[in-house]
Amino acid sequence: MDCCRITDLHSKQVINTKTGCHLGFVSDVEINTCDGKLVALLIWGKSRLLGRRDDDIRILWKDIQVIGDDIILVCASECVPPESRGRKQGIFDNIFR
Repeated sequence: MDCCRITDLHSKQVINTKTGCHLGFVSDVEINTCDGKLVALLIWGKSRLLGRRDDDIRILWKDIQVIGDDIILVCASECVPPESRGRKQGIFDNIFR
């Protein structure tokens, strides 16, 4: 059985095999502290103009197909945003709403 550290995941690209889209790089992980199991991978949204950012992406563990040396392949029909955790807002977020 191969092992992987959480820090090793940061350098891996995440590709959705259903759509062929590059989702980004792993930014964080979500772990269930009761049983110690990894629940999901989190990918921060892409930066946009004026400090804005796209929504973050949450990939559930059950949707991960392969964790390779450089790439993580996932099969997710719909990527759900992570639960609200006080996402950092851009400087101008409140101005343009």
